Amino acid sequence: MTPADNAGGKQDSTNVRKGAQKTGSGKPAKKNNSNRSNRPAKKPHNSSRYAKRVDEVSAGGLVIDKTGTKGLLIGRLDPKDASHERLLWSLPKGHIEEGETPEQAAIREVGEETGIKSEIVRSLGVIDFWFMASGKRIHKTVHHFLFTEVGGKLAPQVTEVDDVQWFPIEEIVSKLAYPDERKLIAKSGDLKP
Repeated sequence: MTPADNAGGKQDSTNVRKGAQKTGSGKPAKKNNSNRSNRPAKKPHNSSRYAKRVDEVSAGGLVIDKTGTKGLLIGRLDPKDASHERLLWSLPKGHIEEGETPEQAAIREVGEETGIKSEIVRSLGVIDFWFMASGKRIHKTVHHFLFTEVGGKLAPQVTEVDDVQWFPIEEIVSKLAYPDERKLIAKSGDLKP
């Protein structure tokens, strides 16, 4: 068996830089030692081309009315709808403030967004998802609860919500605009408090 041209460690000082071995093609082979002084410096990592990650945590859920037959949803205008008439229906929810539990935030946010006072019956689960906003990658975690109505007056929160309505419980899943919320409510079983 004949060794490759570069296997013997023979060096031709006219064609090969110091310490490199010649390959069969006449080009120097890469050095295997750890001396990197002859290598060009790597370019610094450019973090500005990557979106900044932001973690957000919210809470909210589905309120069932006093009769146990209707669920409460909020509507926001679809920004992709040129007619500015299509509403995207979703569960009321909002950010957890410092010092709040998910339950406290959920009750507060439902009241602020809908005008309805409510009490938590049970947890429906947690959804987490990613989206882009203002050049940032947002990782959002939302704690969802089932509520029962205890009072208040139906009124959408100014600047936050475009409409708020009660829908028959059996229509809630089909009214929800977002697949993750549809799936959560569909698998929640009996929604009557």
